[in-house]
Amino acid sequence: MIKKIIPLLLVAGMLLSACQTNSKSKTTLDSAEVQPQSEIGSPVPSTEQDAAPRQNGKIASAAEILARPQVPILCYHQIRNWTSSDGKVGKDYIVPTAEFKSQMKMLADSGYNTILPDQLYNYLAYGAKLPSKPIMLTFDDTKLDQWTVAIPELNKYGFKAVFFIMTVSLGRPNYLSRDQVKQMSDAGHIIGSHTYDHQNVKKYQGEDWVTQIEKPTKTLQEVTGKDIKYFAYPFGLWNKEAIPELKKRGFSSAFILAEKRDENDPLYTIRRIIASGYWNTKTLHNSIVKSF
Repeated sequence: MIKKIIPLLLVAGMLLSACQTNSKSKTTLDSAEVQPQSEIGSPVPSTEQDAAPRQNGKIASAAEILARPQVPILCYHQIRNWTSSDGKVGKDYIVPTAEFKSQMKMLADSGYNTILPDQLYNYLAYGAKLPSKPIMLTFDDTKLDQWTVAIPELNKYGFKAVFFIMTVSLGRPNYLSRDQVKQMSDAGHIIGSHTYDHQNVKKYQGEDWVTQIEKPTKTLQEVTGKDIKYFAYPFGLWNKEAIPELKKRGFSSAFILAEKRDENDPLYTIRRIIASGYWNTKTLHNSIVKSF
């Protein structure tokens, strides 16, 4: 959709965002069908200056942020082959290994450049330039296959990603260890919070904010040696009451799924789409173009 609105951007700088598509086509990707996505900003390379969070300057208004073209953001969960015990709904969150590898190759071959949350924040809040065809890759729920499968594929193409960690799972069988999270952070990937044990934020009261947000954030800071500034709502569910709670606990922005963004606090309701286990590379590409 970004491709279609670039002429409008040059005239008025406005955007109409699309809803998430959920096609489950089974056909394979014909590379000739992958069309270049129009760029957001100028085709400049990512630099340390662009990536560093800005401290000064006037932050754009909510209306200005909402008017900027949305950057495609994919949300992955598990990367493994389906088993007989996986249900129909569960398979939506499990991308088979070969398909994931094909998807990463498609993104690289199509000229996508991965960006990180500081770059996205600077773009949304201050209008900073992004590289051509920007995309953000995110991984939820702390699963071990994000280390054994995703990281080698990301490294192959020079991609960086965001890993939203559930701290209750650290070190458990089939989940990431503290050392692996530390190594990912040291390698330039971003570690974000995904609560203690994936409880619905809309139900939090009182001490829940300490248990689910403050303590996990402290744990991740101790693991990485870095500030934890980004949050992903479990299930993508949020409410207006959660936003001030996140703000006062130091989060710069937060990520939902394919819902409508908050009209007053769009930085705390940044949209992602789930990379479905039913999608092949063509379907994924079509979803990227149509959903943002």
